[in-house]
Amino acid sequence: MQLAKGTKIVVASHNDGKHKEFADLMAPFGLEAKSAKEYGLPEPDETGTTFEENAYIKAHAAAKATGLPALSDDSGLMIDALGGQPGVYTANWAEAPDGPRDFGGAMQRAEVAVEE
Repeated sequence: MQLAKGTKIVVASHNDGKHKEFADLMAPFGLEAKSAKEYGLPEPDETGTTFEENAYIKAHAAAKATGLPALSDDSGLMIDALGGQPGVYTANWAEAPDGPRDFGGAMQRAEVAVEE
């Protein structure tokens, strides 16, 4: 699918850093990338069991809500010694009960799990 210069696309993410990366990649092609956060879209439940499924869920929800082309990605940490865990559940490992996600704590948790 060819997109015309000036086309707006939705980066299906609320992560400012991720949005900037995608916007920088799309700018040379004359595409204006706005984030799901800028459109005030809610974050959909990532119920997929693979990174691909979760990326699809986010992009599909953003495209449906805005009527614009959307793109997304999903990522996480897959540790061979833990059978590929935490995988798509990496963010859950980093959940903090009273604040932002703690990825340093998640790494400590992974280290302890590998040593067991």
